[in-house]
Amino acid sequence: MRFLYYLSVVLIVFVLPAAVLAEDVKMLIEESARDKYGPELPDDAGFHITVPAGTPEQAVMLSAFWMDKDTGQYLANAVAEDSSVIRLAGLAIATLDVPVPLRRMQPGDKITAADLGSVELPLARIGSFTVTDREDLVGMQVRRMLTQGRPVMTQSIGQPIIIGRGARISIRYNDGLLALTAPGKALDDAHKGQEVRIVNLVSNTSLTGVAVSDGIVEVTR
Repeated sequence: MRFLYYLSVVLIVFVLPAAVLAEDVKMLIEESARDKYGPELPDDAGFHITVPAGTPEQAVMLSAFWMDKDTGQYLANAVAEDSSVIRLAGLAIATLDVPVPLRRMQPGDKITAADLGSVELPLARIGSFTVTDREDLVGMQVRRMLTQGRPVMTQSIGQPIIIGRGARISIRYNDGLLALTAPGKALDDAHKGQEVRIVNLVSNTSLTGVAVSDGIVEVTR
């Protein structure tokens, strides 16, 4: 009798949580897939999950899970609410929303928030040079033509040019005690904070300064 009592307790503990804790099958697969990727998976990545036709919408747990991260193919054993085990096979494709231009953009164009949309791409198709954060695009200047709807590569954009090669500039001298200005000419393009070669048109000497704003280069001694 004592054995039957303990058996009934075990059955109650096993069966009732199964009914209470049943979860969406695709969610269970996604959680297991995220574990397989580990820290290499971006925080904002999503998943496109497929399951075989006729798969129950809910399961208590996955008792086994295997996947190929390169292809997204997975195999899993799902424990159903009636304690039966269902063999699953499908795809768990990691995806990421990537910013893309809404129009063709030419070299020299400055990128604004209104110029950008997004597309969802499989993570495997996103290269190490692909810009994945729209904040890294807004305010940047196009270096190479950007195609509408295509991801942007880091080498295709750069900081806006504020000093143009051959342009007349104002040279600001600062030695900590005295500040002077003189007319000059830029020998290179430069963005804000970049060093640039210049010529002092008064003394006809070549110098290197830092582009600080439109048409102004600072030389510190």
